[in-house]
Amino acid sequence: MHFTGTYFTDRTDAGRQLAARLGHLRGEPLVVVALPRGGVPVAAEVAEALHAPLDICVIRKLGVPTQPELGMGAIGEDGARVINDQVVRMAGASPAQIAQVERTERAELERRAERYRGGRSPADLRGRTVVVVDDGVATGSTARAACEIVRARGAALVVLAVPVAPKDWTVRLGDVADQLVCVATPSPFFAIGEFYEDFTQTEDAEVLRCLHRFAGPPGTDREVTVLADGSRLGGRLTVPDGATGVVVFAHGSGSSRHSPRNRFVADVLNRAGLATLLFDLLTEAEEPDRQKVFDVALLGGRLAQVTDRLTYERWAVGLPFGYFGASTGAAAALWAAGQDGAQPAAVVSRGGRPDLAGSWLGRVRAPTLLIVGGRDPVVTELNERARERLRCPNELAVVPHATHLFEEPGTLAAAAGLARDWFLRHLTGPARPGPEHS
Repeated sequence: MHFTGTYFTDRTDAGRQLAARLGHLRGEPLVVVALPRGGVPVAAEVAEALHAPLDICVIRKLGVPTQPELGMGAIGEDGARVINDQVVRMAGASPAQIAQVERTERAELERRAERYRGGRSPADLRGRTVVVVDDGVATGSTARAACEIVRARGAALVVLAVPVAPKDWTVRLGDVADQLVCVATPSPFFAIGEFYEDFTQTEDAEVLRCLHRFAGPPGTDREVTVLADGSRLGGRLTVPDGATGVVVFAHGSGSSRHSPRNRFVADVLNRAGLATLLFDLLTEAEEPDRQKVFDVALLGGRLAQVTDRLTYERWAVGLPFGYFGASTGAAAALWAAGQDGAQPAAVVSRGGRPDLAGSWLGRVRAPTLLIVGGRDPVVTELNERARERLRCPNELAVVPHATHLFEEPGTLAAAAGLARDWFLRHLTGPARPGPEHS
């Protein structure tokens, strides 16, 4: 397109226009990463529209010792480092020279990161779709370094998104991003600022205000890998600051740690001060095997193994834990709760199939809440029969108007509230002794 005037009032307007091009990403496990400083107010609008967390990508160029303006690589947080071997060879930079430049730039990077983060840890990008946002692309060197850095930090999919860029920007940067999104690619192109009515410098105070809008309570929220039966299973661990208990989720058939319903319940528990671990009970290769999907002993065994390992985490020592199971996952939770040595403080089933736990129902000692939908008569009857076999304190809660998946307005929130109250009532008092640490 030919340039006929400004495209954006300011960076906020640019962010809103850019967000409109990124709607296809809404609902994915996202992190929006901004390039300070000018990219932050743009990214804040994108993060708000996509309901995603906002973080920053603090990077420092590693300049050739004899030509500092020529980049031979870049460094980022978490020890991320990318080196352009071609430039290094051309410049004849020795390993000692590279190390000296890196030490200097690392110190400056840490100073800037501390200034913006105030002690908060960088977002965990592993396995996530990461949207890298700046206020525009000119030469593309900074955007390239940012994409390489987030990839080095474990991003599964990198989306580079900017309001304005030269027409050939996809040629320049197509090799470092999986998707490139831009509002305008005018020609001729001389400088980013010519396409903004207001392109005044973004001050640190504005960066901090934007980051503060998205800052949750101190704690942990990250993708993890858990081990069970020799299999590596993806998980999501969220630990609110001062967590008073831990709830481990067992999802139902055809679902995963990304289940929006389980994620909704987990968010309710997190806001109540409870840590949550959602993890995939099966590997991707195992998921198509319907026999394994309904193998309660396999699923429950993995749940028990993961829970046992969880108690070796320093933050979890001494905290009481509970199980939340949905559909077939409820049977796995009850199976695990009925094993010798198992000491969950509580179990909650939502729309569950406790009947699939079979004879293990009678061995469960943890207080158990069975939540069913008022318009799910088959599962309600199965839960009523299962209650007759339970020997632990238990209750059956019926959510009016809810069908099996609790998709009706307000029904999932009601179920989540029941689960929260049950866990808060029972995840108190002494937990099982934690493991010894040297």
